[in-house]
Amino acid sequence: MLDFTDVGLNQIVVHSIGNRPEDEGITLSKAEMNVNDPAIESILKQYFLAQFKSDYFFSFAHESDLQLNEAFNFAKQIFDNPANFYEQSVNLAHHLYQSSNHPKIKTGEFYVVRFSNINVDGEVVDGIGLFKSETKDTYIRVFQKNENFEVDYDNGINIKKLDKGCLIFNTEEEYGYKVSIVDSTNRSDAAFWRDDFLKIMPRENEFYQTNQIIDICKGFTDHVLTSKNNVDKQEQVAFVKRAEAYFNNTNTYDNEKFKSEIIGDEQISEAFEEFKQDFETQRNLSPIDQFQLSEPALKKGKKYFRSIIKLDKNFHVYVHSNPDYIEKGVDNQKGLKFYKLYFHDES
Repeated sequence: MLDFTDVGLNQIVVHSIGNRPEDEGITLSKAEMNVNDPAIESILKQYFLAQFKSDYFFSFAHESDLQLNEAFNFAKQIFDNPANFYEQSVNLAHHLYQSSNHPKIKTGEFYVVRFSNINVDGEVVDGIGLFKSETKDTYIRVFQKNENFEVDYDNGINIKKLDKGCLIFNTEEEYGYKVSIVDSTNRSDAAFWRDDFLKIMPRENEFYQTNQIIDICKGFTDHVLTSKNNVDKQEQVAFVKRAEAYFNNTNTYDNEKFKSEIIGDEQISEAFEEFKQDFETQRNLSPIDQFQLSEPALKKGKKYFRSIIKLDKNFHVYVHSNPDYIEKGVDNQKGLKFYKLYFHDES
């Protein structure tokens, strides 16, 4: 859990990073920025930190030696000696530019920020923020001139839309620090921020593992329990609801118990295990067989358990609990399928 209630903004510098394939280069600030206005500091903290809400953490990694990860090393130099802040911000700017090889990467401002008093899972630590703004919005400005109002416009950064962000927390250095990221661009070129610049890997903690098993159940529902495999929508919904009940009524995920208690059918259990193993291989995961379930991750994944049966373009049936109260049939005279719903009270 992240808590920014008492966070302090201690140092900040801004550089401009161009598009490397276009040979746009970088423009470096000559010194750190002085933020003396409390209102400006509050706006900056909102812009930088408001979108970091997840318990889904990463760590810096390297295939041979963690010390060879550039971003990890530059961050470590700042944590070890804040007097190195500006020098390491320049190193980070050059490293980001060298990592920006995709032709669609936009020119933007690159902020390096040093924070204090961030509460991470109950531990109060310093942090380093790396942020890049690429998108400019147009704003209408209304102002009074003499006895009339006039309208003008300007381009600027929307403080509610952080394009790319990374928070590095000064804890668990030996494991590559705890790292949280934001990347809201959703473009094919966006992976450079995580994979090329930061070189981070997901931390396989309880939150992460719970997210993965929910994704496995969702993928199994969407790609295996389908009409193509002779599974009707009612059976699909029944599996989702049994899975939801399992997650709500236990603290620990056990793969063998899940297959025997929730799936039951041997053939479907084998299909689930095969899908799960393929999922783990594709994402380079350790086997997700037994772990403590994370309440925040289950809360985040509730959307998956909202089962909807869509009937042509006429009706949506929302199934909140027991799918046994739904009966499917065929009216041969009308040549149409139907669902019969059983209930106690009408509200």
